[in-house]
Amino acid sequence: MRRKMNPITVKEIVKATGGTLLMGKPSDVITGVKHDSRECGADDLFIAIIGENQDAHKYIGQVLENGCRAVLVSREGEWLKQAEALGAAVVLVEDTVYAMGELAKYYLDTLNVKKIAVTGSVGKTSVRDMIYYVVNEKYRCGRNLKNFNNFIGLPLSIFQFDDSLEVVVLEMGMSDFGEIDRLASIVKPHIGVITNIGVAHMESLGSREGIFQAKMEIAKHIAGDDELPGTLIYASDSEFLTKERTKGNYDQISVGEKGKDDYIISSVDDFGMDGIKFTLEHAQEVRQISLPLPGRHNAINSALAVAVGDLLGVSPEEETDGLAAADLTGNRLKRRENGSICVIDDTYNASPDSMKSALRVLEHSRCDGKKIAILGDMYELGEDSDRQHFGVGLFAGGLKIDTLIAIGTHARKICEGADGGNLQTAYYEKKEDFYQDKDRFIENGDIILVKGSRGMKMEQVVENILKQ
Repeated sequence: MRRKMNPITVKEIVKATGGTLLMGKPSDVITGVKHDSRECGADDLFIAIIGENQDAHKYIGQVLENGCRAVLVSREGEWLKQAEALGAAVVLVEDTVYAMGELAKYYLDTLNVKKIAVTGSVGKTSVRDMIYYVVNEKYRCGRNLKNFNNFIGLPLSIFQFDDSLEVVVLEMGMSDFGEIDRLASIVKPHIGVITNIGVAHMESLGSREGIFQAKMEIAKHIAGDDELPGTLIYASDSEFLTKERTKGNYDQISVGEKGKDDYIISSVDDFGMDGIKFTLEHAQEVRQISLPLPGRHNAINSALAVAVGDLLGVSPEEETDGLAAADLTGNRLKRRENGSICVIDDTYNASPDSMKSALRVLEHSRCDGKKIAILGDMYELGEDSDRQHFGVGLFAGGLKIDTLIAIGTHARKICEGADGGNLQTAYYEKKEDFYQDKDRFIENGDIILVKGSRGMKMEQVVENILKQ
């Protein structure tokens, strides 16, 4: 069911965006914000966004015909006569995407909620979801729609919130410098969470140091209050996410496997697709956590969620219940079966770190037949691409899996890296070539991991395998 936002007036929209009211009544009210003309209704504000392939201004006549009576635009057009005749409000701004963010910032400030922002190279959606389920055991909590974590998606998510909520957790994605800065300026979080510093977006950011600096843009916007001090929570490493390098005008909480961390993870048992179990120590308190979600990496992810829960006064019992109920967004290590074979669908995206984590899950999963990995290209790795693909193959070659199949242009290097290991390898430039050959590899009882970058559309491989 669609949730309506709290009502705001056209006058508030003009003030928040710094726009000009070309026509319409300042007292008119909207209870929703849309950028898709097909979804826009009578009580919505339609934001006309100019994208790479589409200019939504050409749909304004259509949304007015469908009953919409408020539009945010960056240029005028013939539809102005139609808007005037219908008594619609028209707000003119310089940049509708930027104005959308400013309106989201204003609207979020009107809500009495605690705000948590999550970023990182890998795992940010999973951590966001885990935090949501942990916190939702005690508070009414909101989160991003789907994977909406950019300049358009994050504001759209905020416009789904209302004053029934007590806490919101918002994921922030990026591909270049300045993007986290902008998103965090909209949210102004009480708590910022950084999951890790990986190599995704190396192409645009140049180095892991650049990635670290871009992720740390979140820190300058952390702002606590009398009830909840501003806090940065991070998964520690030895190079970037350290106490010294992350210090600022806020509290710090580190999560990791070292004795100096604030939350210490140890004794991780990995049961493949059946989940994990680990020990978590904090402030001389030790607890055992069993997690139904697969992947050793989820020990860190869930510990980050526990750290947030502790700050918000969620009890250990509530945190345990929340983690047990967690349902991660998208195709993240999802078990899919057709009766004779099992597929681990991890096709949401890929980076070297997440590839290796998924391969570990495959290695530790139970099956009656073979363990097969089908891996596609990883994008946005820049000049480091060949080395990173080769490294994934080298890693796979050291695991107890039977077959590795690489698909794509860059994925040839995965095969080359794995060739020295104790497993069968095969390479296909196109998915269609593999489809013709798949019966040579896959039999009843096998378990098959499928993973690759979003642009590879590896979910098509999953569907092809399951329909056999």
